[in-house]
Amino acid sequence: MDSLKIYLDKDIDKNLIKHKTIAIIGFGSQGYGQSTNLKDSGCDVILGLRTGGNSEKKAAEYGFRTMSIEDAVKFADIVQILIPDEIQAKVYEEQIRPNLRAGQYLMFSHGFNIHYKKIVAPDEVNVIMVAPKGPGHTVRSEYLEGRGVPSLIAVYQDPSGDSKEVALSYASAIGAGRAGIIETTFKEETETDLFGEQAVICGGVSALIKAGFETLVDAGYSPYMAYFEVLHEMKLLVDLINQGGLADMRYSISNTAEYGDMTRGPRVIGEQSRHAMKELLADIQSGAFANEFLNEMESGCHKFNELRKENAEHLIEKVGEEIRSSFVWGNKNKIIDKNRN
Repeated sequence: MDSLKIYLDKDIDKNLIKHKTIAIIGFGSQGYGQSTNLKDSGCDVILGLRTGGNSEKKAAEYGFRTMSIEDAVKFADIVQILIPDEIQAKVYEEQIRPNLRAGQYLMFSHGFNIHYKKIVAPDEVNVIMVAPKGPGHTVRSEYLEGRGVPSLIAVYQDPSGDSKEVALSYASAIGAGRAGIIETTFKEETETDLFGEQAVICGGVSALIKAGFETLVDAGYSPYMAYFEVLHEMKLLVDLINQGGLADMRYSISNTAEYGDMTRGPRVIGEQSRHAMKELLADIQSGAFANEFLNEMESGCHKFNELRKENAEHLIEKVGEEIRSSFVWGNKNKIIDKNRN
């Protein structure tokens, strides 16, 4: 295993990014988090958005200069594309690529479209990535607390010869240098990110929670008790894992829980689950998942919308909404306000 190199603010030229105009394309979760942090760090930021759209109205409330995507690309030194993966290639071909010039920096926070060659940049354009390892709203909330979200950087094309330094300076400006920055590649970031989302942190965890909830409810237990035991406590334990690994979590729980963890956990996540994970990874590595996802988006999202509806109507969501609306825990200082960010 290679030794780990972590970059912090002390290792970075924090002023480098302040001499460049940054165009953020999109004002969703990452667009909101990154642009507001950049602005507060003293960077020259403009937003390239659809004229008259909701994002433009939200951005104006934060005092940003906004313009069309085409004009933002022409105006900027750095173009950070933070719109959804499934529309990046179309927007790039129609509105970004015709306006790029040699020496600009084309930036991403996920390697998806570059790695799978849905976007192919001109040779004379730098292609870099700064990928915070957390949602954009957390990128913002951590910055406001004087902390930061750890981030990855990567360089795909470097005709100017300073792409790594620019990526590090940008990462520092969004707060990542307070926490730690690691260098990777577009390939590694894309494939490990998709696998983590599907097999563990999103797909695996949500499926595990629902399966546990359903098992208890089907056995006659109260859905409210089931919710607390398989969903609510998850956050509390993950906080311990995040700070000190599995060892800290096991140190904090009872001996009964620790013994059950180590003897019963492998029965739930056994060889069948490991085989399924390997199949998921193979689909990611071959590009099969990327093509399936993009085809679903382009064909009207019928399966996607059905799954969203099915999951929204699950009993665990109805029980959770009732509990959270009546419970003091966790209801203050919410990170997300859908009307503003």
